[in-house]
Amino acid sequence: MSKRLEGKVAWITGAAQGLGKEIAVVFAREGATVVLTDIKDSEGQAVAKEIGAQALYFHQDVSIESEWKELTEKILEKFGKLDILVNNAGINGFEGGHGPQDPEHASLESWRHVHAVNSDSTFLGCKYAIYAMKKSEHGSIINVSSRSGLVGIPGAAAYASSKASMRNHTKSVALYCCNQGYKIRCNSLHPAAILTPIWDPTLGSGPHREKKIAAIAKDIPMKRMGEPDDVAYAALYLASDESKYVTGIELILDGGLLAGAGASPHKEE
Repeated sequence: MSKRLEGKVAWITGAAQGLGKEIAVVFAREGATVVLTDIKDSEGQAVAKEIGAQALYFHQDVSIESEWKELTEKILEKFGKLDILVNNAGINGFEGGHGPQDPEHASLESWRHVHAVNSDSTFLGCKYAIYAMKKSEHGSIINVSSRSGLVGIPGAAAYASSKASMRNHTKSVALYCCNQGYKIRCNSLHPAAILTPIWDPTLGSGPHREKKIAAIAKDIPMKRMGEPDDVAYAALYLASDESKYVTGIELILDGGLLAGAGASPHKEE
């Protein structure tokens, strides 16, 4: 490996599983010290143990500002800096029996809960990352939004709204840092149909799971669901100095879904 993140300190939220875990593994393999946070402590600690000496795990509810402040100070006290923040923690609203997520039947409580975890945490993460990074030479904030932040999702309205908020706030942060002369870049990732545990409520675990995956893949131009490392390597690029002239962008990872219609016209026989 080329050690593209050698000597860097990276903070990754929602790192106990799925995309966060894969990003942490790839970043550590590329030389970074990784600080993992989540509310799933046993899983998060297991990931840190798997990675080894380069990893630390802390409990964090990303919707609570005091926990951001406390962990920022801990990281600065231990390492003297923060180079990378990946705002990855997120929910789609179907976890924990929060009820329907469509615009007509979703509850205000459910709507606020999804936005607290997805949107509020992005605001807080960016706020404290700026505080930690503004004296650095190379800071990178990566907000893991979604394809759903670019299009409407009738059955998951709060999720789509919160992810759209992440996309827009990324651009505000990017421009603000430029205006202030801070050497901090801020970009967003927009994955779609990546096979992670967030899909479990939809796919289930029974005999029809593979059929459901195949049905989803059928509508994707590349004819497959994405894998966590498809997103992790995109995050690696945005975290590394190779992207030193890249800020305020949205990088879409969707197998071609947003490129347009996959059907091609053909001449009738």
